[in-house]
Amino acid sequence: MSLILGLTGSIGMGKSTTAQIFRDAGVPVWDADASVHRLYAPGGGAVAPIAALHPAASRNGTVDRAALRDWIATDASALGQIEAIVHPLVAQDRRLFLNRHTAAPLVVLDIPLLFETGGDRACDATLVVSAPPDVQRARVLERPGMTEAHFQTILAKQTPDAEKRASATHVIETRTLDQTRADVLALIARLTGPETNA
Repeated sequence: MSLILGLTGSIGMGKSTTAQIFRDAGVPVWDADASVHRLYAPGGGAVAPIAALHPAASRNGTVDRAALRDWIATDASALGQIEAIVHPLVAQDRRLFLNRHTAAPLVVLDIPLLFETGGDRACDATLVVSAPPDVQRARVLERPGMTEAHFQTILAKQTPDAEKRASATHVIETRTLDQTRADVLALIARLTGPETNA
């Protein structure tokens, strides 16, 4: 059985970069956001049920995210209805991933809202990536179209970094790429070493 490591971190903390370091080291990584993208793409499992629920949210055989946002903004019940469709499909996709990689000593579940959704309960250990607030802010504001106001809105919806760190089994600071890579490789060695059975 694989050891399941849940990976999370607030916006701008380096989660995507860290996930890629795990992949580069040969560790299978399941990406929750990528799973949703596949479900919303042509042929995706969420397209037909969402179209049946709200025809305006489907366009050219895909789920139209902008139309979904508009629906959520105008109908208080929309989010719950969407989640009732998407969450079981995402959970199924995660199970299929885990079943494909049972021989791997370590697998990573990259889940943005790991603690907020209770996803940590499906993991043997959790890793929070973190960076100082000034580094986080600078990274986020470099993104195309990002404003200070939008950044603050996103932050307000996420569990504070200090709470995530307190809940995590492991924490990695992502100040520099080289240090992050070294820390990830050291963690992989620690989690998959012969003396580690937990």
